[in-house]
Amino acid sequence: MQVKINVHINMDYKFRGQCPITSALDILGDKWMLVIIKQMLIEDKKTFKDFIESDEAIATNILSSKLKCLEELGIISKTQIPDNKKTNLYLLTEKGLALTPIIVELSIWSDENVRGINSIMRDSPEIAIMKSNKDAFIQMIKDNYKAKTEKYY
Repeated sequence: MQVKINVHINMDYKFRGQCPITSALDILGDKWMLVIIKQMLIEDKKTFKDFIESDEAIATNILSSKLKCLEELGIISKTQIPDNKKTNLYLLTEKGLALTPIIVELSIWSDENVRGINSIMRDSPEIAIMKSNKDAFIQMIKDNYKAKTEKYY
């Protein structure tokens, strides 16, 4: 199945300054952006309904706004399945997939630095794998995502 994906990048996006870290945080530094990307990358979320039904409980208006922003910035794309024109699919672009190492690093950092103050953080057997061979784990996550979504491209 071949689906055309349109990526529109808003060139008028406002950044606070010239610093690369600040510029990245202008895009990714709010409460929801990396959560949405993590859900797509690891939890196989692709539709608005998938996101709404997730444990993180994002409000519909916020989700709509964040998905639109991620699309405008070229981090995700929005398309429809040809045989279902009512359901939008949200897919990570190569730019979005390039955030995989950040998701992995945040997971490791959180395990090492937040676990002690978050009594409800779940244990994840993947953390040991991440720590033992981070590059291989990152590649595995990317490959798994591509394999699950290749039919939509």
